[in-house]
Amino acid sequence: MRRLDHLSGPEAGRVLDASSILVLPTGAIEHHGEHLPLATDAIMAERIAARIVDAAAADGHDVWLLPTLAYTKSDEHAWAPGTMTLSSATFLATLVDLGRSIARTPARTVLFYNGHGGNVAPLGVALRELRRRFGLRTFAEGIRVPVGDGAEGPDERGFGIHGGHGETSLMLHLAPELVSLSRGVRAVPDALAAFSRIGFAGAPVQFGWLSDDFGTGGVLGDPTAATAAEGERLAAELVEAGRASIAEIARWPIGPREGDDW
Repeated sequence: MRRLDHLSGPEAGRVLDASSILVLPTGAIEHHGEHLPLATDAIMAERIAARIVDAAAADGHDVWLLPTLAYTKSDEHAWAPGTMTLSSATFLATLVDLGRSIARTPARTVLFYNGHGGNVAPLGVALRELRRRFGLRTFAEGIRVPVGDGAEGPDERGFGIHGGHGETSLMLHLAPELVSLSRGVRAVPDALAAFSRIGFAGAPVQFGWLSDDFGTGGVLGDPTAATAAEGERLAAELVEAGRASIAEIARWPIGPREGDDW
């Protein structure tokens, strides 16, 4: 496995150059119901990212995995015991500091591989911050799982975004020893299905929410029919997508630049 942190400092300085791509997984430590561990998002991000790095390296790309950033922005689950969250300001400052550290290496490209929806907005801000301040080429890609519309898989009414069929299936494949499927229950906010404009990511109108707003115990989806086989299929699709992303990043025509670091 091409893990940068397994090298010595001098080795890292020798193997990295301006063509190197660093992949930094971002996850979360947060409530995922009775059936999944707090580290679900961190585990998914790290293990899928590691497979992507291996696949991209086999394609001939100079790509390296960085340690996973597990403590991130999870304030939507702050009500639940065990959730560890940074404020948005602290998380953004952490991303900027990591960008500054990356800029001190010969590498000039970083891909944040994200496993937690609450990180999407701060990562979007960080991409520009790191570009402007340090001149890095910055990218973000996230784990996307089916949200269960009934056409394929369970009918989660499009709300399978947290602890539902997709995430639970992935965890049954990646870390089955941490899943208690018998404790999973259907947790779908059926009343929200009547709204065509207001919804979660992708809907025309976004809304502020906390995960205990819906009477579902903080889970959104239906994990009851999740399987390791489905998780294996989803993982393969994610790895193939990430592999294709690395190939495009490697030939992205907009290069590094001088940063202003203010």
